[in-house]
Amino acid sequence: MTQRSPADLRRLQAEDTGRPFDLADRLGVPEAALVAAHVGHGVTRIKALPGDLIPAVQRLGEVMALTRNRSCVIEKVGVYNDFHDGEHASMTTDAEIDLRMFPRHWVHAFAVEKGDRRSVQVFDAAGDAIHKVHLRDASDLAAWDALRRDLAVEDQTDQAEFTAREPVEGAKAAPERLDALRREWSEMTDTHQFNILIRRLKMNRLGAYRIIGAPFVRPLSVDAVPALLERVNADAVGVMMFVGNQGCIEIHSGRFEVLHPMGPWLNVMDPRFNLHLRGDHTAEVWAVEKPTKRGPAISVEAFDADGALIFQCFGLRPEKGGDAEQWAGLVANLPALAEAAE
Repeated sequence: MTQRSPADLRRLQAEDTGRPFDLADRLGVPEAALVAAHVGHGVTRIKALPGDLIPAVQRLGEVMALTRNRSCVIEKVGVYNDFHDGEHASMTTDAEIDLRMFPRHWVHAFAVEKGDRRSVQVFDAAGDAIHKVHLRDASDLAAWDALRRDLAVEDQTDQAEFTAREPVEGAKAAPERLDALRREWSEMTDTHQFNILIRRLKMNRLGAYRIIGAPFVRPLSVDAVPALLERVNADAVGVMMFVGNQGCIEIHSGRFEVLHPMGPWLNVMDPRFNLHLRGDHTAEVWAVEKPTKRGPAISVEAFDADGALIFQCFGLRPEKGGDAEQWAGLVANLPALAEAAE
């Protein structure tokens, strides 16, 4: 990890007009180091845990919530309503700001002012972004001032210590447990049982997909990703799009109204929902079916070359206006992986 002084980082940022994520990558420093360098220069260190932070963010009113991984960024406009705290997992379940948060990864947090732009930025122990909240014109500035004052921590230095980034766990399978995987998969009644199942069998998500085969999964072409966005848009299909990282998952429930591809980026540019997806990062795509009490849960899931999950897309549940048959038909017609189709 490259060591640079806070003054040097402030100077380099002042000279750069790109995204902090890209600048940090070029400099070989954590993104959080760029933010920490400005503590005392428009940036305040604040409490990071969701239980402290999210109630204060709710009082800001309408904001933009941003969550990302290396290959995908999701942005939703709304209010952080219906917050439920927990030691291991917290959540908001508002129709627009729908989050699943994992507090142990919420390590560094900052209230950031840059000109007339204000944001809350949360990072993990390695300094990678977990979640960001950007204020909008309608946000409550008195609540912002209270957030900065009430959540400020004692340490207001412009340097921070970061741990090494944990490597991505590649596909982890246990072929000798394939029979148990297929049997227990077929007996699931809720999608939340899946993670428990694969952990017990000493596998992970991608490893299980690679070995279980039909009728549970079907390998798709990487071309299935742009095709998915195009067909959801063209057919006005209601979906649930999950994008996240180890500390936060953000969910969009609804349609994709405006597609705007640009270079390697596949973009959804709706008024209160944006998605920015690096199509060229996609290495594996799977159509997945899990049994539940309410019928099969069908998803399209994309992974990068290291085996990291980029996104999951499910059909919107019928009670929320989705059409299960329409979604199943869309997924069935996505392009299959060539060797699997032969």
